[in-house]
Amino acid sequence: MAILDPVKPSILAVRIISNVDRGFAEKLGLTSDQRALGLITCDIDDSLYVALDEATKFAEVDVVYAKSFYAGSGHASGPLSGEIIGMLAGPTPAEVRAGVDACVAYAEEEAWFYSANEAGDLAFFPHLISSTGTYLSKEAGIPVGQPMAYLIAPPLEATFALDLAVKAADVSVATYFEPPSETNYSGGWLTGSQSACRAACAAFQDAVLDVAATPKKY
Repeated sequence: MAILDPVKPSILAVRIISNVDRGFAEKLGLTSDQRALGLITCDIDDSLYVALDEATKFAEVDVVYAKSFYAGSGHASGPLSGEIIGMLAGPTPAEVRAGVDACVAYAEEEAWFYSANEAGDLAFFPHLISSTGTYLSKEAGIPVGQPMAYLIAPPLEATFALDLAVKAADVSVATYFEPPSETNYSGGWLTGSQSACRAACAAFQDAVLDVAATPKKY
């Protein structure tokens, strides 16, 4: 594998429940008009988080559940579990299907990690979101449609690179993920103008690559 080769996620399993049992729906925290539910598992959690957010831009759906699994996809509970499960709820099966389609397409075509070394065992996520959907906006406490630099890496790399990313662009830290996360990564969500978020992504990438190339230089 070459440096900056994409590390693409795999969607492992998908199901749509057309009419959720109302007793079960109550346990899931669904509203009375959320009658259909889409279930998705993926082997890379951050890829699915941004893809679920993308789904909210294309269909009348809400992300009602999204959780990473402890220790990552290498220690999954089954071959279809991966690293995360996400749930999209909507009023009809057609809306949920449209949301699931948008989610799967974005995960497979846009939401990639990248290799920071030739061994391919150090991956990072310098992802620019031009306009957030309802899910990430709510999670980050920012207005819908705000640009975001979604930056994730292993703990030391993420801490070092996040500081440089904030210094390199006119951005603010909306959310910081201190190490360790459920999957033992770290990072943050930075917000600002689209150009500033793009610059932050570039600075984050350069810093991660620097650590990967010369890990004991200080």
